[in-house]
Amino acid sequence: MKARISLIAIALLAAAAPTLAQNQMLDSLKDKLNSSNATSGSGAAEGTGGAAGTGAALASGLGLSMPKIGTSTMGNAAGVLQYCIKNNYLSADAAGGVKDKLLSMVTGQKPQQTGYANGAKGLLQGSDGTSLSLKSVGSQLKTKACDYVLANAKSLV
Repeated sequence: MKARISLIAIALLAAAAPTLAQNQMLDSLKDKLNSSNATSGSGAAEGTGGAAGTGAALASGLGLSMPKIGTSTMGNAAGVLQYCIKNNYLSADAAGGVKDKLLSMVTGQKPQQTGYANGAKGLLQGSDGTSLSLKSVGSQLKTKACDYVLANAKSLV
């Protein structure tokens, strides 16, 4: 019985371990983000609200940082929330109300509407000039990004 449990534990650990291809993809993404951050400048100094720790945790865990979310990117955040709901990374119950409040605050503002359209396609754009395409990352990072956007968006409404 102990041997069977050990074999199951080993199989579960092996299944959870990242593959070489996944590690290479993460390294490539880190390189792209680092070169993007170096060339984009610091941008506007807007706060990330109460969820700054979420981005920091993601950065320390994967060596990545999330684009900063501020008042100039509320439309984009609403669009990303729509993307996350549509693709089942967030529930409509959890994120729908926040998305609707953000949209009511930016309705009629052309730059915000453009930001919403980009966000709904999975492009997270930060007030710091950085961006992250959710289409180009794995589902675990998409989930973390969606949680990050929701937490920060709540602080804006």
